[in-house]
Amino acid sequence: MSRPPSGQEPIVLVIDFHHARGPEIERCFGEDGTDPAAENDWSLLPFMALSDGAHMSTEEFSYFTLRRKETATEPATSLFGIACSRQIDSNILTYRPPDVTRSTVQKAVVVITDTPQSLGQLREKLSMVTSAWFAQRDFSDIDILKKFRESLVISVKTNEASKDQTFGLSLREMIHEFKYQTLVLFKALLLQPKMLFFGSRCERLCMIQFSLISLIPGLMNRLEDCADPAADTYAQTVEKPTSLKTSDRNSLLAYMGLPLQIFGKGSMFGPYTPLQQLDLLADDGTKSYVVGSTNSLLLQQKDRYSDILINLDEDTINISNPALRTALTLSVADRRWIDLLTSIINDTWDEAHPQQPKTHGYMGSEEFIRLQFEEYLLALLACMKYHEDLNSFNAGDPGRKSKAQLDAFNIEGDPALEFNSEFLTLWQNTPNYGLFNRLTSDALLFSIVEPRHPCAGGLTIDDVQRRLSQQVADLHLDERVREGREAFNRHLGAGQKKVSAAFNSFWNDIESMREAQRKKTEEKTPQSQRSSIDKGSSPPFSPSDTASVTSTSGSSWFAGRKAPPADAPPAQTSVGAVGQRAGAYLNSWTTWASEKRKEWQEKKPPPSSPSSPSSIKSPSTTTLASAAETNDAERGRRQSMQAQRSEDSHSLSRSGSRRKRWSNILLRRESGEFGSSSQKKDDGSSENNDENVYPRSPLSREASILGDDTPDPADLQASESTTQPEPKANDLTTTQIPEEPKSPPIVEKSADAAKDASEDQTKTGDSLPQQRAVTEEPPLETSSTSAGK
Repeated sequence: MSRPPSGQEPIVLVIDFHHARGPEIERCFGEDGTDPAAENDWSLLPFMALSDGAHMSTEEFSYFTLRRKETATEPATSLFGIACSRQIDSNILTYRPPDVTRSTVQKAVVVITDTPQSLGQLREKLSMVTSAWFAQRDFSDIDILKKFRESLVISVKTNEASKDQTFGLSLREMIHEFKYQTLVLFKALLLQPKMLFFGSRCERLCMIQFSLISLIPGLMNRLEDCADPAADTYAQTVEKPTSLKTSDRNSLLAYMGLPLQIFGKGSMFGPYTPLQQLDLLADDGTKSYVVGSTNSLLLQQKDRYSDILINLDEDTINISNPALRTALTLSVADRRWIDLLTSIINDTWDEAHPQQPKTHGYMGSEEFIRLQFEEYLLALLACMKYHEDLNSFNAGDPGRKSKAQLDAFNIEGDPALEFNSEFLTLWQNTPNYGLFNRLTSDALLFSIVEPRHPCAGGLTIDDVQRRLSQQVADLHLDERVREGREAFNRHLGAGQKKVSAAFNSFWNDIESMREAQRKKTEEKTPQSQRSSIDKGSSPPFSPSDTASVTSTSGSSWFAGRKAPPADAPPAQTSVGAVGQRAGAYLNSWTTWASEKRKEWQEKKPPPSSPSSPSSIKSPSTTTLASAAETNDAERGRRQSMQAQRSEDSHSLSRSGSRRKRWSNILLRRESGEFGSSSQKKDDGSSENNDENVYPRSPLSREASILGDDTPDPADLQASESTTQPEPKANDLTTTQIPEEPKSPPIVEKSADAAKDASEDQTKTGDSLPQQRAVTEEPPLETSSTSAGK
């Protein structure tokens, strides 16, 4: 099972990235006087050591395979290389060569060995040596590299690397990440398709490929043909086992035809494959391979360079071949087996130490996982051998076994169908199965290993429950619900903030509009107050207002008043108070008018005596002098009313003076003062009333209409027949208006009013018209209305 020693000592090389020539081999430390790179034509070694994207990391590892040519003493074989690349700022170098023109210097230290098992130990040593060499900041000092190569040679001679060691990514991490797809990749490896692994991290990309091929027992020790598709050394040199020692595991595996030669003729293995090797992948002689790349250009041509694409950045597996997709569909038993294994890994998973179970026991460990896959593969091989014998018997082949021989094994049905019949059909046509069949042609494998699937059996309710739980776990519903809830809460909070902001903005707009409307109202309020004060009584004002008025000459007292406050409540209060006062005034006046009207109706004064011809005067006898007298009396009455209003405005309000005037007029009317027509002269003598008779005033006529005094029609006829003498000319100048302290007789047209009017006209230069044709008396309603107002 173990690979024979090739006699190849470890080789140490230094790869430098030149700014003009690109990556190149700078130094090579091999056997004395030899240059292995030039002898074996390793022109692509610099591109394998410095992977694409290595400059983006502080430290990066890449793994690759090389072909060593046949020599006189050694056959051609495959070598395995590991490279550790780092970079440093060129400004901090103590010795800067002239050809260093860039800001950084990128170099890689490479170790090439003949077996992949030693790569695990080499990685740690190589990392420390490379870090120490870069810390010197002088790449001309290479003593540390020489001593490192000497230590590797010593370790090979002491056979430290000859132990059966596994190398690659932790299987626990692989199953925890890929779950049931791990078994899909394992069975795909047996079918030998073109498998392309892609990832941005080169070391992880290479490790998962080594982990996958390590699941086939013994394959890591027989990879001498993996670097070249034309190599077929293992198939030509392997011998068919003739004996079996069941106590020896390696003897058992060899008798079972293991390891299956996945990388034989027409196949290759390149953990990291640069773009410079794409021609080799597209060659007609290359039928299958397992390669990895960090260049995304291969993703654009995945259909050309791959049958199965494994994207490690997205953890997806894309199978482009339909027949291959059908063959790799897991059966019920397959899915049950891998689900049980996955559940064990998950139950013993430890985030802090993923390489070992948290129980530190055997269940879930690396050895447990490898043993499970080994058991699965041995059961598959045993079932395939019985499947072939059963098909040979059914087909009637001459060398077939008899029915009695088959029944002697007590095997029910065809157990190989538990592994998916489409998979079995494709596997029988692969080169590795052909070599397996040749090595185990006469061996009764199903008599050594039970030909039965490890989890054989029909579909049960446990399988359904396990499948559903696994699918629910694969969907990550809890995480999605949690993420959805968090996203919903974030959107809800943002929505609430937006709605709140919109509402606040809308409310601010309303407030600004209300403030603008309030200011407009306040601007209009002084104007309305000014107009109301001009028409009504003067409002009370403070001494400060008086001072402001006196300081402003030639302007209204409103100019000195302070502007009203901008607050709406005080303005509304003042408006309400004014309304209340106006309403109270109107109500009081209405009450007073109604009471007086009731008094008029109850107290009716006696009508005028019809024998007195001076009570009524016929309008038909009005002359020019009487018309002039009437006009003069009306003018004097108006002047006296204006004078009275000017006097009362300083002591009484307008409403109070108006009420008092009405009271005086009614009291004088009730006392019969308006009935007497005799007036005192200037000298104190009295004259006959018959000589100074004037027509009744409009107020007395209006009172008659209201029902106070209704004259008899006979009296009216007697008054019309009576001839009134014309007044003398001197009566207009001698008649005086009797003094009235509060309210003068503003209704009755007396001779005294005519006298005052004539005297005023004489003083002011006004003259009455000498002739005026009067056909009728002026309308009494007009004078009555004006007097009332």
